[in-house]
Amino acid sequence: QVQFVESGGGWVQPGGSLRISCTASGAIDRKIVAWYRQTPGSQHNLLAVIGVGGTANYVDSVMGRFTISRDNAQNTVYLQMNNLKPEDTAVYYCNLPAGGGAAPYANWGQGTQVTVSS
Repeated sequence: QVQFVESGGGWVQPGGSLRISCTASGAIDRKIVAWYRQTPGSQHNLLAVIGVGGTANYVDSVMGRFTISRDNAQNTVYLQMNNLKPEDTAVYYCNLPAGGGAAPYANWGQGTQVTVSS
């Protein structure tokens, strides 16, 4: 089963930018991959999905600010986050979305913490 290791998080001021990444333990070139985030006491919330061909979809709250991309040669998916807001503070994760409200296919990794504050 594919495992993800997320990295690149940190502290950034409101309006700033950050790029986070997740690297898979195996090939992901034929897999749809998504970024999620979680705040304390809440579930993992889907943010962005990238298809096998690179087509991306976003939830409204990050549309126009976040960009998901993939490098299949490196088994890595990125999330470029611009114009960050305090409400973007969360732990960010990658996973393989199952759709239809079902649980993702992979186990959750350790995530990467993003903190947006002044």
